[in-house]
Amino acid sequence: MKKITAVVLGAGSRGRLIYGPYAEKFPNELQIVAVAEPNEERRNQFAAIHNIAPEHVYSTWEPVFEQGRMADVMIISTLDRLHYVPAMKAMELGYHVLLEKPMSPSQDECIELEQASHHFKRLLVVSHVLRYSPFWSGIKKWIEAGELGTIATIQLTENVGYQHMTHSYVRGNWRKSEETSPMILAKSCHDLDIISWLMGQPCTHVSSYGSLLHFRSENAPEGSTDRCINGCEVEKECAFSALKMYMQPPEHPWARYMHINDLSQESILKALEEGPFGRCVYRCDNNVVDHQVVNMEFENGANASFIMSGLTQSGARRVQIMGTKGEIIGDMDQGSYTLYRYVTGEKVEIDCNVAGDGHGGGDDRLISSFLQDVRDFDTNPSKGLTSATASLQSHLMAFAAEQSRLNSGQSIKLADMMTKRLSV
Repeated sequence: MKKITAVVLGAGSRGRLIYGPYAEKFPNELQIVAVAEPNEERRNQFAAIHNIAPEHVYSTWEPVFEQGRMADVMIISTLDRLHYVPAMKAMELGYHVLLEKPMSPSQDECIELEQASHHFKRLLVVSHVLRYSPFWSGIKKWIEAGELGTIATIQLTENVGYQHMTHSYVRGNWRKSEETSPMILAKSCHDLDIISWLMGQPCTHVSSYGSLLHFRSENAPEGSTDRCINGCEVEKECAFSALKMYMQPPEHPWARYMHINDLSQESILKALEEGPFGRCVYRCDNNVVDHQVVNMEFENGANASFIMSGLTQSGARRVQIMGTKGEIIGDMDQGSYTLYRYVTGEKVEIDCNVAGDGHGGGDDRLISSFLQDVRDFDTNPSKGLTSATASLQSHLMAFAAEQSRLNSGQSIKLADMMTKRLSV
């Protein structure tokens, strides 16, 4: 098995906690030879773990391209608005690219990236990790085997969970759509991709409603302050208290995402006093929705509905797929689903829970699949399961949903959004 070398742009949550550990677990498969990361502490720690030569450790991504191509692949896990330019430059230099979702917060840039992958004859794989998980890949196999007949309706709910909501989309990096992406794209393009993949049909129309209902200044309780730690009179009664969320020793499940490497009490308290994650959820500069519904129609007359809510206890995804011969009902959080066969009345229960691997086992499988596609590319070129071409429809569905939401639920025709896509 040929070892693949990689350059990593962005050693934040995904780069540091997903791609880096894969190289540690499987050093015979992946070696990281360069990194670009603006945070000095994270950059130095990542470089030390992977024994990266000092001349290949960068504080910004731009100088990486001045060195020419120095590895087989580039893994881009920067913030959303820093995807397009480095991905284009990487493919032009001859890198195969593993790109964090979404491809870009710009509809035109998504289309251009997909076209560039064909032009430069390079792999451009988007990290739609759910397709690789045993839960969703298993459901897809039942559908392809004809167990459900023709799918009539898919209903999918993403319970974001109030803690994830407040951390990422109220206090965190994805709180403002103009700086990153609308939430339906930043968080839920995973889900729209799964719906598109399972349905196996072109999506023709999209409509959507949603709003920022709760995390607004007018909902701030009396006695609250700008920061949870600054004498807030209602902090102990508040479900969204930063102290409750981040001061959880010894694991600190959320503090490790606060962009600090020292998880001592002193360091966490300092971050709550000075950084974005200590702010009152009602007094942030957030503008993305906290709930949204999307309705979709497909070419053969099938339809789908998607519900995203940040006002939930759990972070589970739950699905119901209704077909002409059978039905599947599942809960990704539990790692199980049930197939119902109409003719025989059979009920088949499938347990595919994967412990210790992110996104239901999808993270490691995504990386493994990408590396194998790279190894095989010269003799058996493949676009990859989640190529830019495969992912483009779900990105356009997300853009259509946001356009509809901002226009009182107006139905958007997807064909109108593809006018700039060149034939390949």
